[in-house]
Amino acid sequence: MSAGPADKAASDEGGEDGTYGGRLRVCAWPRREQDPARVRLIAAGELGAWTLCDDGDVLALNKPGDVVCHPSKAGPWSSLAGAVKAGLGLEKAHLVFRLDRETSGIVLFARHERAASRLQRAMQDGRIRKTYLAVLVGELRPASGASGEEAIVVDQPLGDDEASPVFVKTCVRPDGKAARSRFRPLAAEGGFTLAEVRIETGRKHQIRAHAQWLGFPVVGDKIYGPDARCYLEFIDHGWTPALAERLLHPRQALHCARIALEGNAAGLGAQAWQAPLAADLRAFVRERMGAGAEAALAAWEAAGAI
Repeated sequence: MSAGPADKAASDEGGEDGTYGGRLRVCAWPRREQDPARVRLIAAGELGAWTLCDDGDVLALNKPGDVVCHPSKAGPWSSLAGAVKAGLGLEKAHLVFRLDRETSGIVLFARHERAASRLQRAMQDGRIRKTYLAVLVGELRPASGASGEEAIVVDQPLGDDEASPVFVKTCVRPDGKAARSRFRPLAAEGGFTLAEVRIETGRKHQIRAHAQWLGFPVVGDKIYGPDARCYLEFIDHGWTPALAERLLHPRQALHCARIALEGNAAGLGAQAWQAPLAADLRAFVRERMGAGAEAALAAWEAAGAI
């Protein structure tokens, strides 16, 4: 079934502040320099602990929710791509599927051009399926009388949120690019929802933007949660008690649990990579949602959903 937004899109609360365009937009103006003391460096031994599969063609890693994927200016061990290249002695690390820094779960690297091309072709052919787990604010349930297995489908285009103080934020807008997500509640308890989310497109921040549009934002989301200015506060001051009170969790409660590759007639076999829900999110489910939600998660994992 399709669903509509729980409320109207947030209005532009910003005022003329004398900055570029009359608006403060992070990463655009004023420039915010990275604080070296807050850069998360990867230890060489962590790569082995995060490795899910390494078959000589594809390296699958279970990324924690505090690691950047793309190379940064803080050295090779400040990003997953840099650490893979340096730690494995690769001339080039082909990052095929990335995740936002605060999203945990499966990240795929191709060890060589042939494997990268194979995966990119499979993605273009629609033979890649991604499944996420998300903890949402609010109790999301299927429509009355619908089966508990039915997903809430969001089929809404996404584009730049030009009214947001955060430069990278996207939003539902009629002139955006097509985006389709399926949210299937696994448990709704204690004011939160544990949901399986499957995406049919791969737009920037797709799940987070669609969750906000539904009116059930991802727990801990600094951009798509209660106020995008939480992100600005975090950039300037780090994690504070005020942010903890508003966001409830230090990072967005989103986890890539499974990436499945369908086989094809050319002889490419089916393949799947899976990662259990990250420990910090599992603890949140247990402590905030209770035994019922924890049991639902265990049943979902035991059924082979991941």
